[in-house]
Amino acid sequence: MRNKYYLLLLLALMLPWLTEVLVGQSWVRILDFALLYLMLSLGLNVVVGYAGLLDLGYIAFFAVGAYCYALLSSPQFGLHWPLLVVLPLGALSAGVFGVLLGAPTLRLKGDYLAIVTLGFGEIIRIFLNNLSAPVNITNGPQGISDIDPLQVGSFVFNHDFSVMSLHFPAVINIYYLFLLAVMIAIVFSYRLEKSRIGRAWMAIREDELAASCVGIHTKRYKLLAFGLGATVGGLSGGLFAGFQEFVSPESFTLMESVMILCMVVLGGMGHIPGVIVGSLLLSVLPELLRASVGWQRSLLGAVWVDPANLRLIMFALALVVMMLIRPEGLIPSRLRAKELHHE
Repeated sequence: MRNKYYLLLLLALMLPWLTEVLVGQSWVRILDFALLYLMLSLGLNVVVGYAGLLDLGYIAFFAVGAYCYALLSSPQFGLHWPLLVVLPLGALSAGVFGVLLGAPTLRLKGDYLAIVTLGFGEIIRIFLNNLSAPVNITNGPQGISDIDPLQVGSFVFNHDFSVMSLHFPAVINIYYLFLLAVMIAIVFSYRLEKSRIGRAWMAIREDELAASCVGIHTKRYKLLAFGLGATVGGLSGGLFAGFQEFVSPESFTLMESVMILCMVVLGGMGHIPGVIVGSLLLSVLPELLRASVGWQRSLLGAVWVDPANLRLIMFALALVVMMLIRPEGLIPSRLRAKELHHE
């Protein structure tokens, strides 16, 4: 078993180099974004998969982390705080927002909770769009540019560098930084799942009334799930802002929340390998669909379906098929599969 993990780690370390040689450097950048989506999926999995709380506004925490980084490391306020200060601060801010969202929704379940969290995500996006007057904080729809790159000491991940004859492009440096963050998030999620907290979340997810009857403080554990999930989202947002060196409200729409939820549901809620497979699959698939433009032109003489629309159609079909045939996801946990099939 341990050899299998070592093999996967070796493959992950070699992947950007193989990708650059086989399909070009632009695909390494796609891998960077896939790792960001993976981090977001792992954070949402804590809320949805472990605690069973349907959160449709998760992208708001991503936005909080990104804007925290942007405001503290850009010419917007003339601040240029170091990465190792700004990233934890953004994650902490997102965690606080997660608790603030969770506090008034503790009595809500299912559809009602989904609607409230959806509204929270939209409120954050609207605030980011309008906090430009009378005091310009977020620069409105124009967003914040010239954000400081991801830098530790004198080493800048966003720049190329060479060691002897070996050249490291910026996208590969970013890949390794994001891979490290993802591995920390995976270990964090795994330890949570196996801990007393994870077992309490599982009990709340299966039957909240029974969990409260056996002495589990359900409100406290729900707040903890919202806070920890949001913290991971905020950390991802900070990395995104430093990577892009630009943020705007357009990056934090409802569609992004739905996309991340689809990744968790498609892979298998509450199961880390399933979440990894689901997020990587749905991150890379849209880029493959761009090739459909050439196929449509060669076969039909024109582009009949835009790749963006084709992506939505395929996602919708995939989700419908999954709900009918395999509601537990592609790679579900044994317990989750038993729960669904028992019902």
